[in-house]
Amino acid sequence: MGNAKQNKQSQKNGDSAKAKRDRRQKREEYRAAMKQEGVAELPRKKFYRQRAHANPFSDHRLVYPPHPDMMDWSVLYPDYAVDEPKEDTPAPAQESSEQSVQEGQQETSPESQSQSIVSLNPRKLSKQVEVADIGCGFGGLLVALAPLMPDTLILGLEIRVSVTQFVEDRIKALRLKHKDTQAYRNVGVLRANTMKFLPNFFHKGQLTKIFICFPDPHFKARKHKQRIVSTTLNSEYAYVMRPGGVVYTITDVLDLHEWMVQHFTAHPSFERVSEEEVENDPCVGVMKTETEEGKKVERNKGNKYVALFRRLPDPEW
Repeated sequence: MGNAKQNKQSQKNGDSAKAKRDRRQKREEYRAAMKQEGVAELPRKKFYRQRAHANPFSDHRLVYPPHPDMMDWSVLYPDYAVDEPKEDTPAPAQESSEQSVQEGQQETSPESQSQSIVSLNPRKLSKQVEVADIGCGFGGLLVALAPLMPDTLILGLEIRVSVTQFVEDRIKALRLKHKDTQAYRNVGVLRANTMKFLPNFFHKGQLTKIFICFPDPHFKARKHKQRIVSTTLNSEYAYVMRPGGVVYTITDVLDLHEWMVQHFTAHPSFERVSEEEVENDPCVGVMKTETEEGKKVERNKGNKYVALFRRLPDPEW
């Protein structure tokens, strides 16, 4: 009797392992097909699923520039490049992980970013990235903002590998579908850990808008240090933001909303935007309805708590 149970359990475990292998193989085959040139089919999420949250304190294998001047934005926005690539363009972040970081960042994030984003002589763009969506998820907000702000370069930052790959494939497909109108050329996505490396990508005062949409609430008190809004991180947001720029926040968790309001209003570089301005801001409507989390909250008839914070001018010393 005991042997029969063991054999049954072993067979069940074997079937489960085989099913996992089959799913992995289908996922790999689908993603390989999506990388082919000329594929304009929008990617399907089921082939890019990943855990909803990632630990920002883990040693993720990331590529990032030691300094913003070494970031080659032409990899993400080739239509805005204004000069030709130079011959001597080594990528320090790939040559020595010890020199540029302490995290073993040698490999590129999504596989399709075969060209390094780090260079000693990066190609120049006709304009700078001015809008960042931190934790962009599956890219709903990016895709919605692109036609709303056609003359602005918008960047999604996402820490999860598969989700970043989905957004990259989504942007690639949309660019092909709209090649006649040149739409969606102004959006890009990058795998990055903004809790650690935001100032590595952006110069002081470069950004005009930062979106923080439905971030991980980290309910337990011991996990609050992992929240994307904190006294320390708000100082980094202030550093990369232009005076007059706005941080947009939205969540369906009241406690997290109150936390974000408390920390931003307590910071000397920010003030809360009035409710009247919030209601008249077209980006707020997009933020409420176009993100995947926002749509899920809408289906579940949940609450959405919105707060905007303006970057104040630095004091004159």
